[in-house]
Amino acid sequence: MAEYSAFSLLKNALTGNRDWKPAWRKPDPKPSYDVIVVGGGGHGLSTAYYLAKEHGITNVAVVEKGWLGSGNVGRNTTIVRSNYLYPQSIRFYEHSMRLWENLSHDLNYNVMFSQRGILNLAHTPAQFDDYARRGNAMRHGGGDAELLNPDQIARLYPGLDVSASARFPVVGGLLQPKAGTARHDAVAWGYARGADRRGVDIIENCEVTGFLRDGDRITGVTTSRGEIRAAKVAVAVAGSTGHVMKLAGIDKLPIESHLLQAFVSESLKPILPGVITWGGGHLYVSQSDKGGLVFGGDLDGYNSYAQRGNLPLVEEVMSELLAMFPAFARVRLLRSWGGVMDMSMDGSPIITTGPLPGMYLNCGWCYGGFKATPASGWCFAHTIARDEPHEINAPFTLDRFHRGILIDEKGQGSTPKLH
Repeated sequence: MAEYSAFSLLKNALTGNRDWKPAWRKPDPKPSYDVIVVGGGGHGLSTAYYLAKEHGITNVAVVEKGWLGSGNVGRNTTIVRSNYLYPQSIRFYEHSMRLWENLSHDLNYNVMFSQRGILNLAHTPAQFDDYARRGNAMRHGGGDAELLNPDQIARLYPGLDVSASARFPVVGGLLQPKAGTARHDAVAWGYARGADRRGVDIIENCEVTGFLRDGDRITGVTTSRGEIRAAKVAVAVAGSTGHVMKLAGIDKLPIESHLLQAFVSESLKPILPGVITWGGGHLYVSQSDKGGLVFGGDLDGYNSYAQRGNLPLVEEVMSELLAMFPAFARVRLLRSWGGVMDMSMDGSPIITTGPLPGMYLNCGWCYGGFKATPASGWCFAHTIARDEPHEINAPFTLDRFHRGILIDEKGQGSTPKLH
C-alpha cells in the first residue's frame, strides 16, 4: 500500500500522479475470521486498527453496507474536544485527545488535526459559574481550561456581538485551548489504510442481513455477500444500532435514533480563529480550511433514520448564528446534510461486551461520536481482545442502566433527545 512522504509526493507529481497505489485493498470476504466488526465508520475502522496494532489480532473483517465514510464519520462538524464535567467522561475524552495529538504520525496519514481551541459562551452569571465548575473539573482531570471575560472574548472574536445591547449579553466564556477540528474524511481514510496495512480486510458494499447463532452465542453474520463466521462479532453502527441489533433478536436498547443537521456556508476570509458555541441555546460554529462556516445545533426533535432534516430547525439554527454574529446575515448557505445520532438515555456512550455471548456493542454516542473516534476504537479493541473493559471504558457498560449508575453530563434525565 502507498507510503506518504515528501519524497513520494514529489515523485508522483513529476510522473503525473499516475503511480499512486490504492490506499486500501478491495478483498472478497473469507469464510471466517477471528473478529468481524460490523460498521465501516470511524469507530469500526479505529477498532479494527487498534485490534491489529495493540493486540496483534489481524484476522479481522470490517463489513460496511455502503462505502467507507458514507455514515456519520463523513457527516459531522469535525469538532474535537474533551471539555466534560464528570471524571469518567474526562478520563475517556482526555485519552482520546492524546491519541488525536499523535494520530497523523501514527497513521502516516494527515488527518488535519488543528488545535485551534473551543470557546463556550456564557450569557448569565449562573451559567458562567457553571462553566467555572466544569473548568476546574477539567483541570483536576488533567485537561486544560481557561475562563475568559468579555474583553478577552472580543479580542479573540472581533465579529462577535458582545455589546450591552445584545439580545443575549456575553458575560464570559470557558476556553479549552487544545480542542479543535480534524478532517472527518481523512480520519476514515487514515484508519482504513492503517488497518489494511496490518492485514485487516475492509469489505465495502456488504450489508449485514442477520446473525449466525449456536444457541445463544453469536457465531457470525449473514450478509449481502454471503455468510461470514467469526469467534467474535462487534457492532459499531451508530444510529443504525437499533435496526442491526434487532436482527440478533435484541428488541430493546437504552438508545434512540435521532436526526442531526449540519451546514456549510460559502467561503469567507478568515474570521473565526477556533470553534465557538452559543450558550443561549444550542449552536456551534467553526471555519474550515476552505473558508466555509461549518455549524450545527439541536436535533430535529423526532426519531428518524433519514439523512436529511426539516426547515424549522434550519431557521432556528440560522437565527442562533445571527444572534452571535449579526455580520453573517448576508452570507450564503452552500449545503446541509443530516446524520443519524444514536442518543443514549443518559447522554453517555456504551462500550461493552454482550448483550449476547460472542457479541460486543459500541453505541450511544449522541453528539460525541467524532471526537471520541480514537479512544472509542482503542477501548473497544481492548474489550474485544480481553473480553473485559479497560478501566477507561469500564463505567460505560450496558448494565449501568440496570444498576442506576448513570453518567448524565447535562442532568436531563432519561430523555435521549435532550442530551
